[in-house]
Amino acid sequence: MKKILLIEDDPLMIEIYTKRFKESGFEVDVATNGEEGLNKIKEKKPDLLILDIVLPQIDGWEILRKIREDLGLKDLKVVVLSNLSRDAEVKKSLEMGAVSYLIKAHYTPTEVVNEIKKYV
Repeated sequence: MKKILLIEDDPLMIEIYTKRFKESGFEVDVATNGEEGLNKIKEKKPDLLILDIVLPQIDGWEILRKIREDLGLKDLKVVVLSNLSRDAEVKKSLEMGAVSYLIKAHYTPTEVVNEIKKYV
């Protein structure tokens, strides 16, 4: 079973996506802030990280930067799932090593799951 770590601070989003991923056969763990997320990445070694950008404590940009600097994590696949929708934000995430950037408002939860399946 593939392991997904979702770093998201919105309780409704957590509930929706956790349910969808589990229904699709994924093992899901959740972190609600950046610091907790970084700890769980190192501890749990997920197959895929779903990362929001706007987070308490440590934002998604800093998490991406730290992942790419850590030799043990540099190959971790990261999909950004955010409401930030400017081209510059999308470009920055992809340049920092995200494999995909999904704008929350543009995808249904089912479509997000289908996108995630491409990477695990």
